[in-house]
Amino acid sequence: MLLTSHARMDGTDSTTGVWLGEMTDPYYEFVDAGFKVTMASPLGGEPPVDPMSRLTEHVTASNRRFLDDEIAQQQFASTLKLENIHACAFDGVFISGGHGPLWDLARHPEVGRLLLEFVKEDKPIAAVCHGPAALLPLADLYPGYLLGKQLTAFSNLEETIVMRHSNIPFELETRLKEYGADFSKAKLPFGPHVVLDGQLITGQNPLSAASTAQTMIELLTYPATVGDP
Repeated sequence: MLLTSHARMDGTDSTTGVWLGEMTDPYYEFVDAGFKVTMASPLGGEPPVDPMSRLTEHVTASNRRFLDDEIAQQQFASTLKLENIHACAFDGVFISGGHGPLWDLARHPEVGRLLLEFVKEDKPIAAVCHGPAALLPLADLYPGYLLGKQLTAFSNLEETIVMRHSNIPFELETRLKEYGADFSKAKLPFGPHVVLDGQLITGQNPLSAASTAQTMIELLTYPATVGDP
């Protein structure tokens, strides 16, 4: 599981980081399915958490479970440095969101290096909300990777609704389209939406986090049937 290390937003005192439910929802989907989860981030150690994701209206059952789970909390507090991670040791990679990835995961050379390893080894890459920003350095190393790729991410409309579009370096939907991606989104903002294209799985927003992980689990467990008519 790849997490952001970035907390500062542009032009405001507000902070960002990992959107907690986009880590906890997938984490428990994987753990309950019998998978071992390793957490990594660009800087290692404990990633910042977007304070808004701790508010009552955003607290999910998995968030509450995480607060009572000392093992998971210890994992989160001691993420491995990204530079020490290689795809050969893992079945797949899940990239959590929060606005932080727009700054670090979207630009970090180690992100591109790692994801390219997963592509070359034909292993699943899943990303939710702003997590697909990590696909940009991959596309820089692998020109054409995003061309025609069916995917989703936090939409421009959702960015406007949460009133953070003036405090971010770019709008992710726009940037992915500039790279040639075939971008789709839910009919209603903040509705769950997951897209599978080959070994790439993307989810639009926090409500898509669990189902993005479930799709990845299906792909890992039954690779020959997922996506078939």
